[in-house]
Amino acid sequence: MSVENDKIIQTITAIFDGADARDWPKVKAAFADQVLLDYSSMNGNPATHVKSEDIIAAWSGFLPGFDKTHHQVFDFTIDQQNDKADVQFRGVADHFIDQSKWTVEGTYDVEVIGKGGNWQATKFRLNFETQSGDTSLPQQAAEIMSKKY
Repeated sequence: MSVENDKIIQTITAIFDGADARDWPKVKAAFADQVLLDYSSMNGNPATHVKSEDIIAAWSGFLPGFDKTHHQVFDFTIDQQNDKADVQFRGVADHFIDQSKWTVEGTYDVEVIGKGGNWQATKFRLNFETQSGDTSLPQQAAEIMSKKY
């Protein structure tokens, strides 16, 4: 694997590791200012261009409603052409409240652009495959967060 591929993978894992650690500056640094965000396969909402600050606001207003989250990303395929790369990988996301767990699985299609030796995600699409466990946890997390603010 090339040094650039390693940097690309580090950028993508920073998004997930940062979300799990609630380290929002780490997540923001891995995203470009504008991102084509697409969770349509899971929630039915169309893909849309959003500011990275808006992604952080949404995630930081929801994920802390879980006691913890754990994202695993693996099986990376990278097609790099100069300062742009298309990346596909698998992901498993575990979300916990008390003793309950909700798991989401799928693949991702991410585009990253290289600038000054750094890579940032410009497109971020989840290809939802399955979920398991307590599917009421997202609503519980949202309720927990609504009570905090």
